[in-house]
Amino acid sequence: MKTLLKNAFVVNVFTDEIQKQNVLIEDERILGVGDYADEEAERVYDYNGKFICPGLIDGHIHIESTMLLPEELVKCVLPHGTTAIVADPHEIANVCGADGIRYMLKASEGLPMDVYFTASSCVPATPFDEAGAEMHAQDLKEFYREPRILGLAEMMNYPGVLFKDPDVLAKIADAKAAGKVVDGHAPLLSGRELDAYVAAGVESDHECSNLEEAVEKIGKGQYIMIREGTAARNLQSLIGLFDPKYNHRCLLVTDDCHPTDLLNKGHIDNIIRRAVECGADPLIAIRMASLQAAEYFRLRGYGAVAPGYVANLTVVDDLNNFHVTDVFMHGKEVVRKGKLLEFKRPEVDAELEQKVRETFAVNPLSPDDFVIREKNGPCRVIGVIPGQIITEECIEEIHFDEHSGIDVSRDILKLAVIERHHKTGHMGIGFIRGIGMKEGAIASSVSHDSHNIIVIGTNDADMAEAANRIISMGGGNVVIKDGKEIARMALPIAGLMSDFPAKDTADFNARVRNAVYELGTPKEVEPFMNMAFVSLPVIPALKMSTQGLIDVTKFERVPLKL
Repeated sequence: MKTLLKNAFVVNVFTDEIQKQNVLIEDERILGVGDYADEEAERVYDYNGKFICPGLIDGHIHIESTMLLPEELVKCVLPHGTTAIVADPHEIANVCGADGIRYMLKASEGLPMDVYFTASSCVPATPFDEAGAEMHAQDLKEFYREPRILGLAEMMNYPGVLFKDPDVLAKIADAKAAGKVVDGHAPLLSGRELDAYVAAGVESDHECSNLEEAVEKIGKGQYIMIREGTAARNLQSLIGLFDPKYNHRCLLVTDDCHPTDLLNKGHIDNIIRRAVECGADPLIAIRMASLQAAEYFRLRGYGAVAPGYVANLTVVDDLNNFHVTDVFMHGKEVVRKGKLLEFKRPEVDAELEQKVRETFAVNPLSPDDFVIREKNGPCRVIGVIPGQIITEECIEEIHFDEHSGIDVSRDILKLAVIERHHKTGHMGIGFIRGIGMKEGAIASSVSHDSHNIIVIGTNDADMAEAANRIISMGGGNVVIKDGKEIARMALPIAGLMSDFPAKDTADFNARVRNAVYELGTPKEVEPFMNMAFVSLPVIPALKMSTQGLIDVTKFERVPLKL
């Protein structure tokens, strides 16, 4: 079957040019781009001055962080021109191990979008974590035989690389031997330590929060993934990477994005719009989001509108506002006039489904469990930075004899991370500022990357109630005030994903988020997304684990009291 797309302006990502041409497709590949006529095809689409671009590729995303099943994610992003994603399933792998990766592969099989994965490198992320599983180099080897596994996922354990941990180095070596890429994750790493990290074989980074850091990493041979998600929004700080000296080594990615943002703002198309608003050339942004992602992940024949390339195409009416009207996948129309055409949902076997739904082993908690028994004095407090997932270490005078150390007037709230996989009873307790709540408590089972229960509150009783609600519903997000549930969002798949349609999930997401704002949190803070990263001990500077505070820059446990 031959298909002709005519009267369109074609975006050439090899030359950064726009040319008025017709595109002839046979089956799933492009036969040619030029003056092809109607009679050469069985199907003809007249696009009357619209723009044909390569399908967009998100080079780094965690499906679990969208809280959507893969099929529901497709419904959200395919109408926005995303024809492929490269997902790291390390969220569900940290809960369910290899079964989690198998589940994601099965749940994304046969979808009308190319869903690729990388093999999760850090399960758990660091020795400080208590995850639901451990995956060593030997455990990952089987996944390199899977065609949709494109590489080794973000190597967050950069200290393990620098200190030449045998298992860490074996993971990198095995991926290289299999011809796969090795993604990186090393925020603020610089100088000789960065040299050692790159020399070990790590090829990219998506954690750059300033231009100087990104330029150094590009200069040492890495690709930079410019991230614009829900909590981490780095595009504006990195807009200088659109300069000709750097843009050929850059990709556009979302990393972690909530469903409300996907439905209301879009996906990679939104990053392109934002880049244009910041002064970037849309042609460069499109190239970053297509050809360069394909080339980095060694997806030959993808990422361009050119002869021999797979016909994954996005049709837009304007390059600046990047409003997507039609999408083709492997030569077939899948989005028409903004509407996604129907597709068959994947099937997951019952045993695997059960494994990802039964993931809690933790006893109920009481308010007394949250009491910190210390003398008054200076303490370390985690400082949240709006728009970033890095935190800062603040030193504050804490009065434990008044409200259990909590001081709402100074925005000093209590924080707890509770182990939920193995019934150890471990709980790390401390303080956090930057969330801004004036009353109540919030809790979640989305707590990167080990996904224990995380709670932030203004009093111990509401914190205990919030944690117990998470346990009783088998995972999710909850907002509590005066012992009563104000809003909830159930996430029964590994405590990470909803089994509701995208629109319903987004509505639940909006309700819990708005409920936190009603408790006093400023609108510029993403409460659940920011909270989720407070327990990730690979991103500077101060984080909370199930066994206490972690100084990420020193890579060591530190006491609450100075």
